[in-house]
Amino acid sequence: MTGALFHYTLWDVSILAGLFLVLSAAVVILFHRVTVLQKRLIALKREQEVAMGFVHDVGDVFADVDEVDMAGLLQRVLFYALRTTRAAAGAAYLLDRDQEWLLPMATTGVFPPIVGGLDNGYERAFSKTRHVEQLARQQAARLGEGLVGEVAKLNRAILIPVAETDPRVPRFHDEFLTIHSILLVPMRFRREVMGVLAVVNRVDGEGFTEGDRNVLQALADQASVSLHYAQLHAALHEKDAMDRDLMAAKRIQWALLPKEIPQMPGLELAGYSASARQVGGDYYDVVDVDADHLGIAIADVSGKSISGAILMAVCRSLLRLIARNCRSPRETLIRLNRMISADLPEDMFVTFLYLVVNRRTRVMQVARAGHVPPLVYQAATGRITAVQAQGIGVGLLDPEAFADALQEQTLALSPGDVVVGYTDGVTEAMDKAGSEWGEVSLGMAVQSALVEAPTASAGLILEEVKKRMMQFIGATPLYDDMTLVVIRMTLGLEERKSDDEKTNGGTEYVI
Repeated sequence: MTGALFHYTLWDVSILAGLFLVLSAAVVILFHRVTVLQKRLIALKREQEVAMGFVHDVGDVFADVDEVDMAGLLQRVLFYALRTTRAAAGAAYLLDRDQEWLLPMATTGVFPPIVGGLDNGYERAFSKTRHVEQLARQQAARLGEGLVGEVAKLNRAILIPVAETDPRVPRFHDEFLTIHSILLVPMRFRREVMGVLAVVNRVDGEGFTEGDRNVLQALADQASVSLHYAQLHAALHEKDAMDRDLMAAKRIQWALLPKEIPQMPGLELAGYSASARQVGGDYYDVVDVDADHLGIAIADVSGKSISGAILMAVCRSLLRLIARNCRSPRETLIRLNRMISADLPEDMFVTFLYLVVNRRTRVMQVARAGHVPPLVYQAATGRITAVQAQGIGVGLLDPEAFADALQEQTLALSPGDVVVGYTDGVTEAMDKAGSEWGEVSLGMAVQSALVEAPTASAGLILEEVKKRMMQFIGATPLYDDMTLVVIRMTLGLEERKSDDEKTNGGTEYVI
């Protein structure tokens, strides 16, 4: 009986011991899990603090500033990248506008020159550390090439925990440049890669982990949102600055156009110019050649916007200088071409129409350097013809060839005759269907204005032409700059004898 009791007691003890061992193992496992969870909780809390600190820090970048410092913003991103991954150094690369190169915009720590390696100046550099820092900031990576280019091309992170055995990682002899572990992640906004964030060598000597990759990718994605809006902010700031520059250029350009067109007795002038963009390449001017001669110029510069406006201003200044006391429009344009042709870019030229009118004889001389032909309305017949004097644009040929190609044509005008000069933007103006207004429509508009009012002034003719052209265009935006100049020999001329006529029997028309 006693032996049996003892037997059961031992059995119970063994069961209790087994249960104790199971419970001990469970406690150990539970303790381990709690420890892991505590560490994970601490890590998450640290990541949350870093994330909140990053968001707050980035908010300071955008607060009350007119221009965002992109390099400074990326420097803050790298600060948090090193803090979260415990890396020793890092670099941030951004894609350029052509999406071909990744430019190093910021570095922190001694980041090895992983793109281009060391140069010949490294060995003789006074401070090797500073030399390496400068190299890392200068070496751009081509999209798809090397580690940085591959990450951007594939939109995929690269984690190399043990870099010494990976052939993709560059080798350096100096220990402070040796890469033991490297992690690169894409910076992307809405699946579009903006750049690459790279870190090297954990300070605890361990290799980067998947957890580091996840944290750094999350940080890079968050940073990409800020970068996107920083770039948008910079683009808007740049556009505002450009708009201000264009507005200033437009004011200057309009200042170069004649404020008041000189009027000679017996001769009426009216002009109009409109730019398809804020700043255009069309230009017209009226020059006093001498007491009896008036020069009228219309030009169209091949380059538009700022470049066209600059060239237009140069042509205006030179023409005013050359045209004084030069009664031949052909000779004037030859001199102009000689002065500017050598300095013009290969893709730029200027078409010119230059007319010189003798107010006493009503004789007009015409030179046309590649410009559209002016139209002449003859009051006596009601017909409109085009003046087809030959020539080629200023800046397209050397001075000798230009002079050989340029012709001068003489027109004898009568009272009531009208001359219309214009740029091709007038006849090539399009409606919503893409049809052009054309030379025929321009001529018909002039004829119509004179049929309705035979004594219409140059200004009224100009307004009628503009009205018909705008009716044709409708709401369609201007395709090209347009310039229009109307010249009319006025009516009411009286014929009288001069003192010379009494002696030689000649007749002079006093205007």
